[in-house]
Amino acid sequence: MTVIDISPSVMQFLLAFIVVGPLLGAVAALLPAPPGLKGRNPDQAVLRHGVTVTGAVLIAAIVLAVGFDHDHPATMQATTDISWIPALDVRIHLGIDGISLPLLVLTALLTFLCALYSYFKPPAGPSPKAFVALVLVLESGTLATFAVLDLLLFFLAFEMVLIPMYFLINRWGGDQRQAAAWKFILYTLLGSVVMLLGLLLIGLKSGTFDMVALATDNGRGLTTSVQVIAVLAIGLGLAVKTPMWPLHSWLPDAHTAAPTVGSVLLAGVLLKMGTYGFVRILLPAAPDGMRTFAPYLAAFAVVGIVYGSLACLALARTGAKGDLKRLIAYSSVGHMGFVLLGIATMTPTGVNGALFANIAHGLITGLLFFLVGAVKDRYGTADLDTLAGATGAALYGRAPRLGALLAFAAVASLGLPGLAGFWGEMLTLFGAYSPAEGLSRPAFRTFMAIGAFGTLLTAAYMLIVVRRVCMGEHALPARTTPATTPAPSAASAPDAPQAPATPGPPQTPDTTPALATTPAPAASPTPGTLQAPTTPGAPQAPPAPQLADVQPYEAAAWTPLVALTVLAGLWPAVLLGLTDPAVQKLLSGGKS
Repeated sequence: MTVIDISPSVMQFLLAFIVVGPLLGAVAALLPAPPGLKGRNPDQAVLRHGVTVTGAVLIAAIVLAVGFDHDHPATMQATTDISWIPALDVRIHLGIDGISLPLLVLTALLTFLCALYSYFKPPAGPSPKAFVALVLVLESGTLATFAVLDLLLFFLAFEMVLIPMYFLINRWGGDQRQAAAWKFILYTLLGSVVMLLGLLLIGLKSGTFDMVALATDNGRGLTTSVQVIAVLAIGLGLAVKTPMWPLHSWLPDAHTAAPTVGSVLLAGVLLKMGTYGFVRILLPAAPDGMRTFAPYLAAFAVVGIVYGSLACLALARTGAKGDLKRLIAYSSVGHMGFVLLGIATMTPTGVNGALFANIAHGLITGLLFFLVGAVKDRYGTADLDTLAGATGAALYGRAPRLGALLAFAAVASLGLPGLAGFWGEMLTLFGAYSPAEGLSRPAFRTFMAIGAFGTLLTAAYMLIVVRRVCMGEHALPARTTPATTPAPSAASAPDAPQAPATPGPPQTPDTTPALATTPAPAASPTPGTLQAPTTPGAPQAPPAPQLADVQPYEAAAWTPLVALTVLAGLWPAVLLGLTDPAVQKLLSGGKS
């Protein structure tokens, strides 16, 4: 069934435009703007250009999804297959199925929302020209990763995103941005070198680099030893990008230093490239090798789930001076652990859960980084102790809509039923309960139990974050004077100007200018602190100054993520109806 009947040639053009369009837009962004399109200034013109290009790509992705044949999601559609390097049998082979289509639309959506957000709030740093060009190159590489069906093209697209993200962190990031950018590029490049060797091994030994042909062959043309080596090499490169514990250490630094839109794209899009490679390449092309390493992959996955949660709990505790962006980054390590656990089960249930969790993580964590960026812009810091301790009523009292959105994203991230985060984790745990034939059930049920414990830890740290950031710290009651002692006057308040201690006539009001215009009140609290009154009926602390609440451009950027989080939670069949037939075919060796 297709919502709109679109001819195959138009579908081919749409997919090619989605992949190539951002790259052409990046080149155009570096050129001088035509006189009639400059707007108020050149910076505004290039930011508007970014919104236009990413918006056109998003429209094309939506039309592609509407024209997709939902009755046959396991079939590659909108395919283009052109010989590129005949000597190596490398072809420009593009196509989408039920696995890649949701990731394609998610990438187009998040990039457009980032461009829209940046138009109204340009990142602090060098000229926006380079910023817009880098974001468009990043989008092109990510979209190509999900659309290409040739191993070498996959590698080129996989590597294409590294340089743009490096410069986004290094030039527009915050504190420690250079060290974080170097760590990001070194980890991912070293992983990619090993991955290239594995891809070449599969292509040369099987006689083809075509991913559809490799999936159909289902590893029959490769010996078990070749599959084991290939899975080890390719898996290491993919695990770095995912990121899998213990290869994750570049991620918290990169997220903490990256600008807001960089964090959104890194968490919402780039991390999905690694897990997509496991599903698209390793599961169908090297099933015996995957079966060998599946228990180890699952073990690393559940360690990552617990480790990420414990790290978040450590950052969230009072006095830890934890950074909220860093906490959300560590939460990604745990959430992607669920994705890897689902892949390691090698069952349709587990893999569908992994793909669902991929999309849910992109929506929810993308929203979280948008919100944390907004909080940091308003307070000037993302330090949890500062946010919780020095804000009086905190977000609920100072910016209630922003606080409500942060609470919503937090409960969605912890897997509340009815929201998108629930289904992926549940299906992953179900898959671990009954893994594929040949895998140890006791071991995977142990992994399931550890993963379920990780969900409790996730709920704990997310609720702590909501309590501290949205509600503020509960101040200790101030010491009260005994009942027999009169309430202190303004002159005896600790922070008030002191009157002379010698007995005599009362001082004139001019001797205490701060209190001259008012009757002597009880001790005034220090501005910005929350104290209990010393006596019943004493005046309360003045309300904390209001912050700017959700702005119209922020609402425009965040509302689609909120709506899709609710839609995916209440109607999971929309996504599972696409992925399940494609996963069934992938795991059965190309048989529908």
